[in-house]
Amino acid sequence: MASDPRVTRRTPTIHHIINSAGDFDSEVSGVDTSRYTVHLPPTPDNQPMEIAMQAVGTEEQYVSNSMFTGGYNRATRSHSKKIVDSVSFCEMHGCSSKMMTNRQGIDVFPCECGFRICKDCYTDVMATGDGFCPGCKEYFRGLDVSEMAPASQFQLSKSGSRLPVVESTEFLMRSHSNDFDYTQYLHETNKSYGYGNAVWPNDGSHGSSDGIGSDRKLFPEKQWKPLTQRSSVRAVVLSPYRLLILIRIVVLGFFLQWRITNPNEDAIWLWLMSVICEIWFAFSWLLDQLPKLHPVNRSVDLDALQEKFEKPSPSNPSGRSDLPGIDVFVSTADPEKEPPLVTANTILSILAAEYPVEKLACYVSDDGGALLTFEAMAEAASFARIWVPFCRKHGIQPRNPDSYFNLKKDPYKNKVRPDFVRDRRRVKREYDEFKVRINGLSDSIRRRSDAFNTREEVKILKRWREDNSDEPMETLKITKATWLADSTHWPGTWTIPAPEHSRGDHASIIQVMLDPPHDEPQNGAEGDGNSMDLSEVDIRLPMLVYVTREKRPGYDHNKKAGAMNALVRASAIMSNGPFILNLDCDHYIYNSQALREGICFMMDRDGERICYVQFPQRFEGIDPSDRYANHNTVFFDVNMRALDGLQGPVYVGTGCLFRRTALYGFEPPRLEDNPDCCSCCFPRLKKPATVASAPDVDPEDVQLREVDEMNIALIPKKFGNSSLLIESVRVAAIQGQPLADHPSIKYGRPPGALTMPREPLDPPTIAEAVDVISCWYEDKTEWGQSVGWIYGSVTEDVVTGYRMHNRGWRSVYCVTNRDAFRGTAPINLTDRLHQVLRWATGSVEIFFSRNNALLGSPRLNFLQRIAYLNVGIYPFTSIFLIVYCFLPALSLFSNQFIVQTLNVMFLVYLLVITLTLCALAVLEIKWSGIDLEEWWRNEQFWLIGGTSAHLAAVLQGLLKVIAGIEISFTLTSKSAGDDMDDEFADLYIFKWTALMIPPLTIIFVNLIAIAYGVLRTVYSTNPEWSHLLGGVFFSFWVLAHLYPFAKGLMGRRGRTPTIVYVWSGLIAISISLLWVAINPPSQNSDIGGSFQFP
Repeated sequence: MASDPRVTRRTPTIHHIINSAGDFDSEVSGVDTSRYTVHLPPTPDNQPMEIAMQAVGTEEQYVSNSMFTGGYNRATRSHSKKIVDSVSFCEMHGCSSKMMTNRQGIDVFPCECGFRICKDCYTDVMATGDGFCPGCKEYFRGLDVSEMAPASQFQLSKSGSRLPVVESTEFLMRSHSNDFDYTQYLHETNKSYGYGNAVWPNDGSHGSSDGIGSDRKLFPEKQWKPLTQRSSVRAVVLSPYRLLILIRIVVLGFFLQWRITNPNEDAIWLWLMSVICEIWFAFSWLLDQLPKLHPVNRSVDLDALQEKFEKPSPSNPSGRSDLPGIDVFVSTADPEKEPPLVTANTILSILAAEYPVEKLACYVSDDGGALLTFEAMAEAASFARIWVPFCRKHGIQPRNPDSYFNLKKDPYKNKVRPDFVRDRRRVKREYDEFKVRINGLSDSIRRRSDAFNTREEVKILKRWREDNSDEPMETLKITKATWLADSTHWPGTWTIPAPEHSRGDHASIIQVMLDPPHDEPQNGAEGDGNSMDLSEVDIRLPMLVYVTREKRPGYDHNKKAGAMNALVRASAIMSNGPFILNLDCDHYIYNSQALREGICFMMDRDGERICYVQFPQRFEGIDPSDRYANHNTVFFDVNMRALDGLQGPVYVGTGCLFRRTALYGFEPPRLEDNPDCCSCCFPRLKKPATVASAPDVDPEDVQLREVDEMNIALIPKKFGNSSLLIESVRVAAIQGQPLADHPSIKYGRPPGALTMPREPLDPPTIAEAVDVISCWYEDKTEWGQSVGWIYGSVTEDVVTGYRMHNRGWRSVYCVTNRDAFRGTAPINLTDRLHQVLRWATGSVEIFFSRNNALLGSPRLNFLQRIAYLNVGIYPFTSIFLIVYCFLPALSLFSNQFIVQTLNVMFLVYLLVITLTLCALAVLEIKWSGIDLEEWWRNEQFWLIGGTSAHLAAVLQGLLKVIAGIEISFTLTSKSAGDDMDDEFADLYIFKWTALMIPPLTIIFVNLIAIAYGVLRTVYSTNPEWSHLLGGVFFSFWVLAHLYPFAKGLMGRRGRTPTIVYVWSGLIAISISLLWVAINPPSQNSDIGGSFQFP
């Protein structure tokens, strides 16, 4: 049987293309593709850089000046200006090793004649005693061999030269349960793994021979400090809080029992509806309240982190950073709704973060493949060479230039350097010019493309005239392409869509905007009167990569989740940071120390069992009254903090630091094995072992290894068939372990294992990265099923976090003193309702899927299970909420109430339930730190969303489950309003949506009912004031919650849209006619009774 070409494929071949503008002939026969010549412009007009570039090797220059594209049935192409011979080999006879390089990857010539020699041959020549150069027969100059890169670093195959992976090419081994076996990684310490691997060394090679890596006795002697602290809420607040929850549960039970046993015989229909709703409300409140029993607070010690990972020690005498790498993902999809300037500012805040430069990499996912985003990122990379050193020199906060220059406080407070004013003025001018260039990119691209398209049209017409073709001129097909500044076609989406250049049909693109930095700090030049003095500032920049995954018709690209999984695979091959931080394009780093605070939890004791660290979302640009509860502080400061005391907070889609291994679908390191029903089918083969202990030689290891080899065929099914990707899994797993510097740390890596420098990127590595983001790569794999972000829901974030908790991982909630990240939120009512609709629809999908918490594994904490169950159930409360909101009006119209009479028992129950609710709210405010107004705003929008978006979500979810109708959503616009003089102009914009119909109907029905009930009671011969008071009270309760909604309909300064008056009239007339028909006056069955027109 023929093998599937999508499963078995050869190593990608890179076709180098020399600059030849206007040459669009096919390069490879039989391959339907065009030839592009791309040079990364520092600005759209290809302006030269004013700041001196860092010295890089030829291979790095080739990578940074090349764009790599590819796709299904297409050759992987490197589009550059010239071909660079990036590999130098030893010239000794019989030796084919790479020549000697330093730790920065730059070739080293020990002799002035330029004779190429590898490190091993050089050592042999010097060891013989003569020390003569084989080329010129002169003496070699003395070199410090310890400063040379390890020889084993360069003995890997070309496909594996980029990654710090093991020399052994064995596949990832598994246990019989197909789960990730951490103990197996830690057992395999008798091999030489090469540069960068964190397996415990046998010979104490990290540092001196008596270092910590070779002597466990040094563990107790080394001062050990915890990186994090966990503290419970004060008992004086928490104990009454728990007691009140218990009291309210008991009172609700008795109240519901009393309501069921005391029906209203005069209005049994009204009583039945109210009782059903009240039972559901009690159940919903219980699901929401039980997970709040264990709120905790956490803090970190950044000084201890620096002392442990960045100070000289026996295992790290140089004091280089031993922190693990972090890959930051920024996702964007539409430059029209997500302005490139917003994305560029987010990128700049990431590049300026306080984290080791060589350990940080930023990946920008442009899921729309727009040239506008590409050139905006090129502009951001250019401006970063000024902005990042300025931030480091003067300690700027925040490091988003737009937010910094718009601060309302004094920018010169606590600044003591005399050159700060001059530097700030210069950077502000540069940023203003940067904004102008970004804003003008769209017009610049359009004018450029028009010019090149006109030139092509002239060429085609000229060729048509020269050929004297009989073909009519009207039939000539002239493509309206989008062009780069160097006269080449843009491989992504064109402004005017064309085949293979539209939003759903374009090639994959990877462009390294900023090269991986050198390992050693590199200070800038001394300034003069016109430039900044950077002589004491490290001017290196983290790696910045632009990524567009391939899209083709007929493939399900799975929206944001698919884009994030493409970034996971590409980053694993290019940088392979053990941790991944994902941010939306409008969420920037507000606290430059946020990455360090998050990594404290991962590197602390028991940190190996943490799958992600979730930061709270904070927002800017919200109106002072927070009319629509955009800050969502009750969720982020109450619910999430309470979940932190259980198995951890849920994943909310942005501001989350992931462990890469957890994203790969592996289970956490084992605790003590507990026998269960599965132990007979999946026995544990090995006993857990500590890192520091020497591996015991087990005679059965050979047999166990043979059994595990049977699972090798399953590896491509899980990850795909990229060998580099599979090899990177092992490295990421071990590099993400905490330091094994304390006996209590069961799974850890040796100190100093991550101080080695990284190799420079090479073209084969990037070609492999292009290959793994092609549209077909996920076919017949587990990506999106059990690996990476999970597909099948519009709220892929919640599902992804749930899967991790379901495997036994736990998460942590990191609330920093200074907000870690800040973003924007829609303050317009319509946009806010559509945002809530998307979230609620995802929850309904979760409830009807196998991700329902009721189907969770035993590893899911009980209260955590209840919290996830509430996530899937809460939209269904809208059905009962809408019914309950109409009950007061029905009561007033019918002159009945939900109870027979307002007796003492009912009033006592009502009073106790209300008082306990108020007391719980006060205590929640006390231990969470939120304001009473924020709590009340949350209550108001709970009813607004419950009567509008949540009901629509239930209907859409049922349509998808029953009829298979897919749900599509548009991006929430991040742009500002048209009124630039008003910061909150969007708040007053009225945009009609059908979601407004239910709450609008509730408002008018209750207003009419109140008026009707008052008039009827006042003019009645036998008024029933108890029924009136009960109905009016509950009607006002409903209207008070809907007040922000009504205020949003009024627009600015009371300008009411016409649609409101239309709806008011229609509803009032309809209800009046309906009631007259049901209960006609004067005992006349005709509508209108005895009334007649004159």
